[in-house]
Amino acid sequence: MTDAERTEDQALFPPVDPVRAGVSCACPRCGQGKLFDGLLKVRPVCRNCGLDNSFADSGDGPAVFVIMIIGFIVVGLALYVDSNYGWPIWLHLILWIPLAIGLSLWLLRVLKALLIALQYRNKAKPGEIDRG
Repeated sequence: MTDAERTEDQALFPPVDPVRAGVSCACPRCGQGKLFDGLLKVRPVCRNCGLDNSFADSGDGPAVFVIMIIGFIVVGLALYVDSNYGWPIWLHLILWIPLAIGLSLWLLRVLKALLIALQYRNKAKPGEIDRG
């Protein structure tokens, strides 16, 4: 998608807050259509406004943040519970593993959508080398 097409889009669609689009996993242009086709696969085209999502490349950024955030929360809670209540290991496993997996999948989806919405809003594109 060229810069001219994105400028043209802004005349047709009011700006969408990237945080709202990220949390709701909505299209970054219209804020109505679903961004994902399945759990983490980005739809090729928005079914509501027709936005071509070929520009969307979130890379590994969301996964790094998810590892840090969820790891801090789950390990911190597990250490707190273990030091204060002394649960058996099987109870820790039953509680913390599903919690870590569920929170990670939810947060990965939200952060990926947020990064794509920010890419759209800021017209981000791969870097180019100035040969001139």
